[in-house]
Amino acid sequence: MAECSWRIDDLAQRAALTVDTIRYYTREGLLPAAIKAGKNKLYGQSHLDRIAYIKQLQEKRFSLAAIKAIVTTDRPGLDGLFLGAEHQFSLEELIERSELTSEFVTKISAIGLLADPEGLGRQSYDDADVALLRNVAELLAVGMTQDILVELGRIYVRHFSELQREVHAMLAGWSHPEWDPAEMETMQRELTANASRMLPAVDKVLNYVHQRTVQRLTIEALRTAAATGTGVGGVKNSPSTSGPPD
Repeated sequence: MAECSWRIDDLAQRAALTVDTIRYYTREGLLPAAIKAGKNKLYGQSHLDRIAYIKQLQEKRFSLAAIKAIVTTDRPGLDGLFLGAEHQFSLEELIERSELTSEFVTKISAIGLLADPEGLGRQSYDDADVALLRNVAELLAVGMTQDILVELGRIYVRHFSELQREVHAMLAGWSHPEWDPAEMETMQRELTANASRMLPAVDKVLNYVHQRTVQRLTIEALRTAAATGTGVGGVKNSPSTSGPPD
């Protein structure tokens, strides 16, 4: 640890916190213990930096339990993953910005399409949640029914949850015990340290796979529609829409 020469009241003044708050952070494991120098307990820049990080996470409305997990993990490079959200919203503010009804938002929350912020260690929603609800509203505006959209969301959430479990088991080496544990640990540390580069790349790969899947699904649906005289999805066309008038 870098040189420590501040007493607790010095650190409190620099961090704009009370001495009791610093003691609480230390007791709860959020802040590293002071360095003993004779009868004194001294703090340094690393303690001040940790407090600044804690304050940033608090501003993003992370719970103290989540903050402790984030700041104490031995995984450098995760800052961008947790500090990326710019705005925070209550559920009421989120619904207001989405222009959806509270009943429908409750439905898509129940199936997990709208993520519960508590499951992410947060106390509020953010810009990504607003974007999701606005896209959901757009799907309703172009003709998708609420029942279909809820079922579509249920399908996506179920399969992505399974995907998450498989990926986690793979990266942890559980599904491939024959892989070298030391090599796996080195890879995990490198990926985490480069999270700011890895996550956008993974996002683009997943978006590519999803886009191509939707394209194949659309082509298949159009071929079926043309062969059976139905609409996309198999619904029988009405006489007014099945072809040109006689």
